[in-house]
Amino acid sequence: MVSSSHEMLHRIFQEDPGLFVRAVKGVGVTFADPVAAVPFPTDLTENRPVERRVDTLLRLETGDGARFLLAVESQGKPDSDKPASWAYYLSHLHAKYRLPPLLLVVCADRRTADWASRHVDIGPVQWPSLTVRPLVLGPDSLPVINSPDEAARDIPLTVLSAAVHRRDPDAGAILKALATALKDLSADDESTASKFIELTEQGLGTTPAANLWRQIMAADLSFFQSQTAQNLRAEGRVATRAEDILLLLGDRGVEVPEEARERILGCQDLGVLGVWFRRAITAVSVAEVFGDTEG
Repeated sequence: MVSSSHEMLHRIFQEDPGLFVRAVKGVGVTFADPVAAVPFPTDLTENRPVERRVDTLLRLETGDGARFLLAVESQGKPDSDKPASWAYYLSHLHAKYRLPPLLLVVCADRRTADWASRHVDIGPVQWPSLTVRPLVLGPDSLPVINSPDEAARDIPLTVLSAAVHRRDPDAGAILKALATALKDLSADDESTASKFIELTEQGLGTTPAANLWRQIMAADLSFFQSQTAQNLRAEGRVATRAEDILLLLGDRGVEVPEEARERILGCQDLGVLGVWFRRAITAVSVAEVFGDTEG
């Protein structure tokens, strides 16, 4: 299942491609600031049954004249099949666009970040012909931004910091600093502020930090009581409940066909989702979850 927290970790680079340059400074890698960024199709499928899709793909042009492809992958856990997929992505992109590709892997936990940071040689041990070498962002490489002033200077980086540190003790301080910065931003640009509210909620997933963020959103502040913010919070509750149903069924070993998964994720009625969730506690099949309820 592709969760909202997974989507956020790569989608934020679509909102602010320059975030890439600022974020990777923490791992000692320096790029010139982008002067242009063009979204590319993420579908890398060939004319065969296997689909291959990178999460986010951008063509970047930087201030020093460099041009390259930035492929961003949000990685939730170690996956032994991923290095082979990543090697395919990089080779395919280089062959198709004739531009140097860079793979950026964003991880919200240290174990996955450590795993993704390994260099994987492909070929005989005497002479590997290809090495997969991702540039990895994780809790140890992204800064903890807990000052409102610092958060205001770079809100996208603060949103990414909150998502990556969502399980850390520092999460609350980051969110409070971010909330202050977003409140100030809303006075000039409510639409942009609301977008970052949504991304933050998605990035926090189902962690305790997500509950804290919802409490901040519910605070008696005019910014967070705007109609836009309320709509985003409602959408977030719907997405979270749908994900909770799928997680519950998965933990109980109930098979969920793709069609049923899409039906659950596509349902926008919180009441119907509540019924499905209660049924999922004891159901032995997806059919029992749906019953006669229309979603």
